[in-house]
Amino acid sequence: MSERLQLRQARRLVVKIGSALLTNDGKGLDVAALGLWVDQIAELIAEGVEVVVVSSGSVAEGMSRLGWTVRPQRLHELQAAAAVGQMGLVQTWEAQFKRHDIHTAQILLTHDDLSDRKRYLNGRSTLRTLLDYGVVPIVNENDTVVTDEIRFGDNDTLGALVANLIEADGLIILTDQVGLFNKDPRKHGDAVLVTERRAEDRELDAMAGGGAGALGRGGMQTKLRAARLAARSGAFTVIVGGRIEHVIARLRQGDVIGTLLLPEQGRLAARKQWIASHLQTRGKLTLDDGAVKVLRQGGRSLLPVGVKAVSGQFRRGEMVSCVDLTGKEIARGLVNYDADEARAISGRSSDRINDVLGYVSDEEMIHRDNLVVV
Repeated sequence: MSERLQLRQARRLVVKIGSALLTNDGKGLDVAALGLWVDQIAELIAEGVEVVVVSSGSVAEGMSRLGWTVRPQRLHELQAAAAVGQMGLVQTWEAQFKRHDIHTAQILLTHDDLSDRKRYLNGRSTLRTLLDYGVVPIVNENDTVVTDEIRFGDNDTLGALVANLIEADGLIILTDQVGLFNKDPRKHGDAVLVTERRAEDRELDAMAGGGAGALGRGGMQTKLRAARLAARSGAFTVIVGGRIEHVIARLRQGDVIGTLLLPEQGRLAARKQWIASHLQTRGKLTLDDGAVKVLRQGGRSLLPVGVKAVSGQFRRGEMVSCVDLTGKEIARGLVNYDADEARAISGRSSDRINDVLGYVSDEEMIHRDNLVVV
């Protein structure tokens, strides 16, 4: 029960809603249901929680608008359905949140956006800025132009990637099932709901069999994979029935509904472990004695003023090694500036970055959350 308190304490959440829920099993957008989820998300925002919505339903809504009853197989028809459906989907989200005086923003992503480091960082900056301004980003895959996303993608995975991207505390996957059972409840009357497990528990693999429905692309297996992906950055995942009354509010209260899948470590510890395990570095920062002392004390960021020299060629967001004046590695982390930019601002105070570069990406050369002492 104590683990359920994580939902109450979460300050940043990703909420993913599946096609079958949003489109009322293919009969057009279920505006009433969507409005109820918006009401609950608005309550979270009023409590100071930042929320990103990952919304399926563009293809399904497009099919409804075009009068198609069977999901097409040809790529150009899927793209057409997505293009038509995205209009209605975004308009509906905007109208429902407007009732609460909350702005929304449409974000269309592809897996390429999240695998390319520079685009990844730009996407993260945009999402964080929107959240800072109290805007709810409505995220979907860019199905209208990307072939791989329609053929192989699923929004459960996208939800997990977004959770990693914004360093969310948790991912809530709203689905047409009440959660993950120990066996298929459609075939076994004695099936029992799995209320809480570690995401990496391999016993879950056999329980998650089965595929997606006619409208969606992700079954319970994709939800389990998404939970494991989210766990890499320390986020918990809840798989829960979206049609449960007041579902988000009840989760927030700690009610035992759905399946809670927990990471092995907390968010920051998981991120630090990922950084520490990265063997390949792209460059080297030589630090003065003062910076070395500060980093060894722990919990501090690396500022440009403490950098004596920069070697190698690297891009913003890549892994670099931090060494002392004797060449001994003392830390490594994800750098906030390209190599040429780092050279230009090294040895300078943070308030001089704008004078040198003409802009400021970050005050730190490496933020403490992206740095680990080795």
